[in-house]
Amino acid sequence: MRSGRFAVLAAVLVALLATPLPQAAEADPDTQAKLRKLTRDAAALNKLYRGKIESLEDTRLAAKKAADRATSLKAQLARAEAEVSQIAQSTYIAGPLDISRLLSLNVEPDKALGQAAKMTHLSDERTNRLNQVRELIANADKARKAARGKVDALQKDINKMKAKRRDVEKLLAKYGFQTPTGGAGLTPRMISVRDEVLRNFPMPYNYGCLRPGDPGEHGKGRACDFMMSSGGRMASGADADRGDALAQWLIDNGNRLGVMYIIWKQRYYDIRTGGGWDPMSDRGGTTANHWDHVHVSVF
Repeated sequence: MRSGRFAVLAAVLVALLATPLPQAAEADPDTQAKLRKLTRDAAALNKLYRGKIESLEDTRLAAKKAADRATSLKAQLARAEAEVSQIAQSTYIAGPLDISRLLSLNVEPDKALGQAAKMTHLSDERTNRLNQVRELIANADKARKAARGKVDALQKDINKMKAKRRDVEKLLAKYGFQTPTGGAGLTPRMISVRDEVLRNFPMPYNYGCLRPGDPGEHGKGRACDFMMSSGGRMASGADADRGDALAQWLIDNGNRLGVMYIIWKQRYYDIRTGGGWDPMSDRGGTTANHWDHVHVSVF
């Protein structure tokens, strides 16, 4: 009976330890390098069109997130493969599983069971890590494909905005170029928009415009945030209705006022990309997603 149990155990251990390491798919070309180039292209377009193009920023952030995940999974896979190799080395150092000795009636039971237990532990470790490697390979392959798709989408968005260059240049020429004047640090156009908003809409939670050092429109004196809550809290009820009304008023009067884009309720409305509300990806919070304030940038 004992020999039968040892025979089964030996066969199982040999099979497990001999299981080949699963192979990962061939790596894609350097997605991160392409993303870096497209990020530079997007930044050049933002500069050329005098302000952040939210559709490009949204796609860029999605592409970066997907590419970072693919890179992280690749690193995890490399570590898991190294651990499997280490287990294989430990198995080699422990010595081969002597089936004839395990089956022998003369072998000391304690030694036989000790060797079997050690080999069982090593085989269990390797089996667990092999299963993890298989899962990591599947996830890494999906992540690579997702990253490639997001980067391709960014390329398409950049090409689309480049194709609109003449239309955007006409808009820029129509509204001209303004620099901040006066103590408020805002452009005359932004001051005009701010003052009209304040005349038409009550602002119980105040507003903010200039942010010295900000690389975007707030730092250039061409943007204001009109708060629809006390900050950090999603606007609701009459506050949310007032935000909806303000956003629509800015759209309706945008041509006269020189509005470039609006952000409200995790959506953006950009005149340069053709107008219409587009969804914005999750940027990590109520304020970042513009659920507590209406942002407006002007040409």
